[in-house]
Amino acid sequence: MTNKELVKQFYEDVFTNGDLSKLDEYMKEDYIQHNPTVEDGRAGFKKFIEKFLTFNPTIEIIQLSGDDDLVYVFFKCTMGNGHINKVCDIYRLEDGQLAEHWDILQHNVENVESVNNNGIF
Repeated sequence: MTNKELVKQFYEDVFTNGDLSKLDEYMKEDYIQHNPTVEDGRAGFKKFIEKFLTFNPTIEIIQLSGDDDLVYVFFKCTMGNGHINKVCDIYRLEDGQLAEHWDILQHNVENVESVNNNGIF
C-alpha cells in the first residue's frame, strides 16, 4: 500500500466510519502532533478523535497528494451542527505508519462571502 493509499484508508476507517480498532496499524505509538490542542502519541490522537466524532462530522476529500514520506489531505469538514471547516492535514509517514501531523484550519466558512467567483473549495 502506498503512503497516499494508507492515508486515504485511514480517513475512510477512522473519520468516516468511526472505526478506531486499527489505530495501532495506522499510527506510531509515539506519533508527533503539531496541533497545540491535541496531545502527542496514539493515545493523544485517540482522545481527540473520540471527542471529535461526537460532533458527527462528514469529511469530503477535495485533494489528496503525496511526495516521498509526506501526504497532504485537503478536505471539507461539515459538522453535525452545519458549520463547515476548510482543512489541510499534512502527515509524515515512517515505516508504513503515520508518524507526524500538522494541520491548517479555517473554521465556519459556510457564511464566508467571496470577492471572486472561484468558490472556497
